Amino acid sequence: MSDEIYDVVVVGAGVEGSAAAYYLAKRGKKTLLLEQFPLPHSRGSSHGQSRITRKAYSQDFYTEMMHEATDIWRQLEREAGWEVFRQTGFIAIGQYKGDFLEDNISSLKRNNAQFEYLTPVDFRRRYPMLRYPNDFSCVADPDGGILRADKALMAYQTMFKTFGGRLIDGAMVTNIKRGNIVTLETPNATYRGRSVIICPGPWASQILRPFGVKLPLKTLRISVMYWKERDNGSHASSKLLPFYEKAVRRCRGYDVYGLPNEEYPGHVKICLHSGPDIDTELRDQADDKWVIDLMKGYVREHFPSLEPSPSIVETCIYTNTPDEHPVLDYIPGNRNIVVGVGFSGHGFKLSPVVGKVLGQLACGETPSYSLTPFRIDRFPPQAGL
Repeated sequence: MSDEIYDVVVVGAGVEGSAAAYYLAKRGKKTLLLEQFPLPHSRGSSHGQSRITRKAYSQDFYTEMMHEATDIWRQLEREAGWEVFRQTGFIAIGQYKGDFLEDNISSLKRNNAQFEYLTPVDFRRRYPMLRYPNDFSCVADPDGGILRADKALMAYQTMFKTFGGRLIDGAMVTNIKRGNIVTLETPNATYRGRSVIICPGPWASQILRPFGVKLPLKTLRISVMYWKERDNGSHASSKLLPFYEKAVRRCRGYDVYGLPNEEYPGHVKICLHSGPDIDTELRDQADDKWVIDLMKGYVREHFPSLEPSPSIVETCIYTNTPDEHPVLDYIPGNRNIVVGVGFSGHGFKLSPVVGKVLGQLACGETPSYSLTPFRIDRFPPQAGL
């Protein structure tokens, strides 16, 4: 074991862990970032070409966070020297005057964010490639857009190292020993830090169990589907914005999200915001036929100018909490061990601010935002430790 002691050791080099490490190194903290897999990899939740970013949220605290997150994305982009964020705009689709769109508008208003509320007639006129019920419309968020996910993750890690951080991949943490100095064991080496941030993604249950923490987390396998345009370019970002659609009847109450023709030429990304429960280590054995069948019907009904079967299907993992808000908090009884987990498929866009508040917690500081919605004790103790 080396005598070297880091200010903070971050476990997990997905987007949230990498954002926290970037924030700390930029502040001059001696920071180590450990990743269990050789980088880059596609076993977690942070890989892929694109993610949606938006300020349009039903919850005020997310809209508030996204003001600063958007600024940090722009700053990271300038530092790295390549595109991370493309500001195309975003639309939230739902029933006109229904709770979903009205809640988005209320949050945007309270946070002084720009938006446009289209009538159903204007919605159909602006997006003629879509076919929704006549009482559907959208809230347009001009500050939203597309995050280049792989490039964003690479930017965090590149700038983390530029600011003096140390990144070690292929280093699975097998044991964490608590104390004033925390000791982290891996198969090949042992590391020490004054504070630790754990961002374990879908491996949360395994790594938190020795702390006596059992959260009500579900890991889901998401089928990332791409649908071919019948007319090439008909769903480019100049015509169709990234979207999130709330609980259409055909999808049994599940939500749907999508991005325009930006990744694979002539293909639109449309996915169910859910999937089958999985064991993280057996993810490739999950049966997602019901998801694909459900989405075939959805695309056939609402996107008539796309082929009704996906021509490309990739996979990702969500780690969901019951309320779909992450846990950003100290491990109970440990003021130098912080956890960030349970991002429920919408955490990528928030990572600049998530990384900041996790870093502030690790430094013993008061976070810049109220973390009440993200406290670990909002879930009652779980049996079966």
